[in-house]
Amino acid sequence: MNLRHHLPEDSESLIDLAPLIDVVFILLIFFMVSTTFVQESELEVNLPEASKAPSAAPPQTITVQVDSQGHFAVGGKTLFNDRLDTLRRALEREIKKYDNDKPSLLINADGGAPHRAVVMVMDAAQQAGIRQVGIATRSPEQD
Repeated sequence: MNLRHHLPEDSESLIDLAPLIDVVFILLIFFMVSTTFVQESELEVNLPEASKAPSAAPPQTITVQVDSQGHFAVGGKTLFNDRLDTLRRALEREIKKYDNDKPSLLINADGGAPHRAVVMVMDAAQQAGIRQVGIATRSPEQD
């Protein structure tokens, strides 16, 4: 009595594709769902470009410099501390030098300056009554 069950020789080469198709289908659904979420959470940002030709600052401009440590200089004079009220008072002193309209403000911030310091200059300018604020840039050729 032969208890061994003999299979045809080509049955060894058959692969059951049903589990493979299930896995591929699940992966397809996963990638479709995750792609939709990534697309919805992206923000489209248009960054400003600096012009290649430097523009001359108008004569009625106050310049504030911000170094990489977040220290300020108003009109070429370094401030003794980095507090908002000190910066505001310095801007108000500079405004009094101009007899007519309010001057504009030009911020010369170092590339490594903390964001907090630049925002503080903008806030102090608003408190001092300056409405026109610009940020100085340089073109790539100036490197």
